[in-house]
Amino acid sequence: MSIKSIAAKVFAAKIYKSTKSWAAKPVETQLAVFHNLINTAKNTQFGKDHHFDEIKTIQDFQNQVPIRDYEDLKLYIDKVRTGEENILWKGKPLYFAKTSGTTSGAKYIPLTKESMPYHITAARNAILHYIHETGKAGFVDGKMIFLQGSPILTEKYGIKFGRLSGIVAHFVPKYLQKNRMPSLATNCIEDWETKVNAIVEETISEDMTIISGIPSWVQMYFEKLQEKSGGKTIGELFKNFNLFIYGGVNYEPYRAKFEKMIGRKVDSIELFPASEGFFAYQDSQKEKGMLLLLNSGIFYEFIKTDEFFNENPKRYTIGEVELGINYALIISTNAGLWGYNIGDTVQFTSLFPHRVIVSGRIKHFISAFGEHVIANEVENAMREATEGTNIVISEFTVAPQINPSSGLPYHEWFIEFENEPENINTFAATIDDAMRRQNIYYDDLITGSVLQKVVITKVSKNGFQEYMKSQGKLGGQNKIPRLSNNRDIADNLK
Repeated sequence: MSIKSIAAKVFAAKIYKSTKSWAAKPVETQLAVFHNLINTAKNTQFGKDHHFDEIKTIQDFQNQVPIRDYEDLKLYIDKVRTGEENILWKGKPLYFAKTSGTTSGAKYIPLTKESMPYHITAARNAILHYIHETGKAGFVDGKMIFLQGSPILTEKYGIKFGRLSGIVAHFVPKYLQKNRMPSLATNCIEDWETKVNAIVEETISEDMTIISGIPSWVQMYFEKLQEKSGGKTIGELFKNFNLFIYGGVNYEPYRAKFEKMIGRKVDSIELFPASEGFFAYQDSQKEKGMLLLLNSGIFYEFIKTDEFFNENPKRYTIGEVELGINYALIISTNAGLWGYNIGDTVQFTSLFPHRVIVSGRIKHFISAFGEHVIANEVENAMREATEGTNIVISEFTVAPQINPSSGLPYHEWFIEFENEPENINTFAATIDDAMRRQNIYYDDLITGSVLQKVVITKVSKNGFQEYMKSQGKLGGQNKIPRLSNNRDIADNLK
């Protein structure tokens, strides 16, 4: 065992002990974060506009600060972008992370001196928890690859701009620099296909032990490795590769194909990062869900999704949440986001400690007929339909068909198969049964002959990649929505 792996185990034990301490006091931990945020920002423009100096309790805060999305906060953010200080947070941010917006083009999310370290330590601590629980630390001596955006940054008014993954690339610890791949030159390539080909050239002969990225784009990397190697499995190419780290989308729909490409099962760690904050990571290989980071400069509120669009929905705090309820995630942060709706929905799988799964997006659902189907439900249905079979899927998305040429409306599942089912109708029926068990509203619509059962449309090989390329969203942090309430993606795929 190397000195580096021994040191990693010692450090992992220390971090585990620290995590256990704050996780055991969730309400107290969040209350301390809340008061620190209010006191630090009370002299900012936002703090003065919302009378932070009068806020003593969480109820005071909820009375003074409404729920906002990016558009509602944009007037403040635009002032920060033009160099004004003390607007949302003290001073000026270090960075703006540029991310895709759904209604107004690009969004610019501030990253401050106080918030930036948590993006780094959370990813590190996820690995350290894995080491502490499993005792496996040998991978620290091998090569590690993080498929990410370009680290090239621009600067204006003393603030640097770039993609979050590119910004984070500048903070890789020195002790990992020699192990980290790809090279800086390759990482700076903007065109995704060119970049992946270059990464393949650099890594195919290396001893890769950790591979990290959004599953859909890691899949593309694996496919190109196999093409280059004449069909070898990833496990044959990288004999010591045993840990996959991912975030952004649920891994389960990809797991069967990954294990086929790798040639064996490998451990995985799920992360829940975003430009707005690093919210959670998988702290255990044995427990379901990711540990919600309650001590990381973020104050969390939760709104039940079935109440979200009410005029005045109740805002729950960490001591009030329940298991299995679908909540919209609301955050206030040490980067100057206040009562901010990030758009993601979560469900708690554990309340001691608080662990969550990402169940979908508050705006990504199907409710064309009042069924309110969410991403977690379609992903569970797909898992049930493929489990224990030879069926392997590369990608899928779901959309409603409201005006079919004949017959009743239906939910249309667009699926790119690696291995197709022997009987597509039986497969569709299995998915439909799983959906009906999970969602009583959907079941009522089928029973009441308002909808017909699931219809599957096959997508040609690389069809989803071609769609993303046509939208200028190939690679990086971009991903296909698992479902949508309109036909925009569906009609493009057709």
